[in-house]
Amino acid sequence: MTFAYARVSAADQNLNRQIDSFIQFGVSRRKIFSDKKSGKDFERTGYNKLLKKMKKGDLLIIKSIDRLGRNYDMIIEEWARITRVIGADILVLDMPMLDTRSRGNDLTGKLISNIVLQLLSYVAQKERENINARQREGIASAKLRGVKFGRPLIPMPEDFAECVNAYKTRKITFEDALKNTGMKKSTFYSRIRLTKNRTA
Repeated sequence: MTFAYARVSAADQNLNRQIDSFIQFGVSRRKIFSDKKSGKDFERTGYNKLLKKMKKGDLLIIKSIDRLGRNYDMIIEEWARITRVIGADILVLDMPMLDTRSRGNDLTGKLISNIVLQLLSYVAQKERENINARQREGIASAKLRGVKFGRPLIPMPEDFAECVNAYKTRKITFEDALKNTGMKKSTFYSRIRLTKNRTA
């Protein structure tokens, strides 16, 4: 039986590219499992359903090696679980050398496959670490240049102080204060605190 597994890290990302490649390979849609979740652990519904279905002699197809996990140790351990514990084969479409079906009992083939797997797993982890480092450096650099992150502040109404005073002296209700300022409850209170800090 041939299965396939697709994964993206976030709900707003698209699985179509991976799924299309599986269908082109001839995998039935009913045999394609997927998750929209980070690869930081194996608490993934689709992946766990897949593992329960797979048996010895089955084939698992993935688009790239990092679909199994996000770091070196996870990828190596999961590869061993599928190929040794379950006894299934794996084919990585983006790296045809990683195809356990072609190894047979050839010792050299196994050695080459293992070396390539470990190298690619290492590269996948280093690339993720490099991306995270570049993101941190970019944010730090932007902050030094005065770039602000997060939601922009809602403009303070000109009569905000008068509205707050009217609310505190019970001339208007809290709902009226929110309506007059066009603010949500949390924003209204945070602006009051901000005003106090500036005048303190």
